[in-house]
Amino acid sequence: MRTPKILVVGSFVMDLIVSTSRFPESGETVLGLSFQTAPGGKGANQAVQAARLGAQVTMVGKVGKDAFGDTLLQSAAASGVDLSYVARSDKFPSAVGNVQLEVKDGESANRIIVVSGANMDITLEDIAFLKEKIADYDLIMLQLEIPMEINVQVAKWAKAKGVPVMLNSAPIAPIPDELLQCLTYISPNEHEAKILTGHPVETDADIETAIVRMQSMGVENALITLGERGVAYAGKDGKVLFSPAVRGIQVTDTTAAGDSFVGAFCTAVCRGLAMEHALCFANHTAAITVSRMGAMPSLPVFDEVLALMKERGVDTGIYQA
Repeated sequence: MRTPKILVVGSFVMDLIVSTSRFPESGETVLGLSFQTAPGGKGANQAVQAARLGAQVTMVGKVGKDAFGDTLLQSAAASGVDLSYVARSDKFPSAVGNVQLEVKDGESANRIIVVSGANMDITLEDIAFLKEKIADYDLIMLQLEIPMEINVQVAKWAKAKGVPVMLNSAPIAPIPDELLQCLTYISPNEHEAKILTGHPVETDADIETAIVRMQSMGVENALITLGERGVAYAGKDGKVLFSPAVRGIQVTDTTAAGDSFVGAFCTAVCRGLAMEHALCFANHTAAITVSRMGAMPSLPVFDEVLALMKERGVDTGIYQA
């Protein structure tokens, strides 16, 4: 199976993770259960996940000249991500994420606040080299934790060269038409899809309507990640495909689940897998991620994903071809 060449233009974030038995109400203080730090950021998570699954990944982004920046770069490099085009900001510190985990009965939910720092210091000058280099890649992954103008410009260059673009539309923000019309794939979660389309995402019929609305905005292929319900997808033919989540997984931390899914999905698509197989592979990858603590540390390698698929009775021959 060929090795995909993937470019990620996106964010690095150092997560500061606090777990508690319940989230505090406004004005209230509660005692926490534990604290830890973990490298993350939507861009870096997706880059690392794709690299751990065997893709050749290059990342463009920016971190501060601080200890968090050192750790973020070391963690991504350790997974084989090419960081030659990652810069260090003279103006801003590395981004941090305040991650709150509410742990009840062995299950967890999260709330995350990101302070963007150096991620918002990426400039058009920083990415100018991509105008000529972007055709070297099989696929481009973007997210919304960096300046919108950077995403727009990268997507325009990619479309001009015929390179597919995936936008993980998180954290949700108004997306310009000029960006939407350059996308090959978009992958919001339920909450983001509701805001993006102005339509509820609850029943299967709701999901199908939301996907049609996203495609009417100019995106060829639309996905909605649905948590424990799995994922819904539609391509050019308009037929909606539902791929179920992996059952019986002990959820420890849902942070980076969406990033894990996107990184795995893009890697699988670049390897030429049919859509149903790409979705299945991505669902199993994300299932391992939610069973572990932290963002980047939770992301599995290829052999771990195959082991889980075999355990669940999936014929893995096609994934190893």
